[in-house]
Amino acid sequence: MQILVDADACPVVVKDMLFRAAQRVGVCVTLVANQYLRTPPSRHIKFIQVPAGFDSADDRIVELVSAGDLVITADIPLASAALDKGAQVLDPRGSWFSRENIQERLTMREVMDQLRASGIDTGGPAPYAPQDSKTFAGQLDRFLARHAPPRKAP
Repeated sequence: MQILVDADACPVVVKDMLFRAAQRVGVCVTLVANQYLRTPPSRHIKFIQVPAGFDSADDRIVELVSAGDLVITADIPLASAALDKGAQVLDPRGSWFSRENIQERLTMREVMDQLRASGIDTGGPAPYAPQDSKTFAGQLDRFLARHAPPRKAP
């Protein structure tokens, strides 16, 4: 089991939580982004920089993900592709994507895209708030308690 992170738009506070979790439970966390990101030195944390381009990071995550992995993303099409490969998907605000809700989210995204294309200002997501951070932390901890590999004795 590994954690793959769509890191370009991932809030810093979420990345920091993932770095601490990687060290605490020994799970591999791989950040994928178009731009360079500094990561703490750790054998459990990897960074992959992909070329700039539409969906380059998403495509690389889909290549790397396997059943049982955890993907961290707010990108709905990426979430759908990861679910198709048997991964679990958590957004940085602590909401789970699932087979039961992904189609509704894809449809809503398409509607919003059409509204924006017709010139309607749809606003955008709310600013990332401290409550989002708490919700994400709780969901991540519950996931790791159930799925993290057992720690090896030093």
